[in-house]
Amino acid sequence: MPLLQFDLIEGRNPDALQTLLDAAHRAVLKSFGVPKRDRYQIVREHKPSHMMTQDTGLNIARTQNIVVLQITTRPRTTVEKQDFYKTLCEELQTHCGIAATDVIVACVENTDADWSFGHGRAQFLTGEL
Repeated sequence: MPLLQFDLIEGRNPDALQTLLDAAHRAVLKSFGVPKRDRYQIVREHKPSHMMTQDTGLNIARTQNIVVLQITTRPRTTVEKQDFYKTLCEELQTHCGIAATDVIVACVENTDADWSFGHGRAQFLTGEL
């Protein structure tokens, strides 16, 4: 936890996808201070015509490198979220060549009762985590 779900335009090779996922995980580790093996990532690829990513009137140019990330997480502070957005963009630019203008993030917060990591138990509530 957190759960990261990436929506991308299809066409990246497996190595490029792995590099992207590793960069995002480094940002999660730095900004949210989660354990190293707390890694849950899902990639969905779409035809270019199946993604519409305009700029909400902010005059942000987008390319085929667009990364739309939905992160489901326990509550985080505003400072943690802002650090994550910044660190994620830095990691993606440095390691993947993805411009910050091509990164969209939406945070969805939930509570400890909303997570089960297996065995039919809510590990945050049972004290296992």
